[in-house]
Amino acid sequence: MNSKAMQCWLVICGIALALFANPSFAQAYDHLRAPPGLLQRVGFDQNLGAQVPLDARFHEADGATVSLRELLRDRPTLLVPGYFGCRNICGVVRAGVANAVRRSGLKPGEQFNVVLVSIDPKEKPADAHTAQSNDALAHPGAGVEHWHYLTGAYSTIAPLMRAIGFRYFYDQRDGQFAHATGIVLLTPQGRVTQYLFGVKFAPETLRLGLVDAARGRIGNIVDRLLLLCCAYDVTTGRYTLLIHRVMQGLGIGTALALCGWIIVLRRSELRRAQKREAAR
Repeated sequence: MNSKAMQCWLVICGIALALFANPSFAQAYDHLRAPPGLLQRVGFDQNLGAQVPLDARFHEADGATVSLRELLRDRPTLLVPGYFGCRNICGVVRAGVANAVRRSGLKPGEQFNVVLVSIDPKEKPADAHTAQSNDALAHPGAGVEHWHYLTGAYSTIAPLMRAIGFRYFYDQRDGQFAHATGIVLLTPQGRVTQYLFGVKFAPETLRLGLVDAARGRIGNIVDRLLLLCCAYDVTTGRYTLLIHRVMQGLGIGTALALCGWIIVLRRSELRRAQKREAAR
């Protein structure tokens, strides 16, 4: 090793020793480490069929008090857990929801509900109002003005989050909540039907999920036919095409077409026979 390389190596070693000996570096390193039991404390359990507490009362962005029962209004609901002061991922989730809603072809506030619930009991309607105003400006065409941004007390928030299987905790190190990302679909009666995980959501999947949750009361005949040929995959949060159903449908369609063709031929033959009889 030449002298210049030796000097560089000594400088690097000196810097490393200085950093590790510095208490502030040790604190920063400790800050970067994941808290113990993170995977057990944060997650999204799929409680399919679970009933959410419909009488739980929250505050709307305008300060009005409302229950989940009043919000559902006999429509399927897209429930988004998170919080409005999140500096990390919640804004990205809301952007993903807005994009999927805008491209789904369904109208929030008319055909389904979009309900965002803060997990932070310290947040107030003013925080919800600020988030809704910012989202409305950032995502025109998504009907954000018809979304519901809710805040509430811990005694109201916790039972709802337990019902949908949303596990989270407050991390004292950075003053933020550690939580999973995803959205939940509810029936008009408030039962969990599906989970869509992540921060981006396919508009087609969201549309089919809402049509399925509404038991066909929204959407069109094409949606219902697609649901007949698709199944919800709980491992991926997406709909998968069932080949055997498609083949079964094609087989039935082919058989019906053949029967129809035979009937047409038979009737033509009968008409020709009747004409021959009449000509004699």
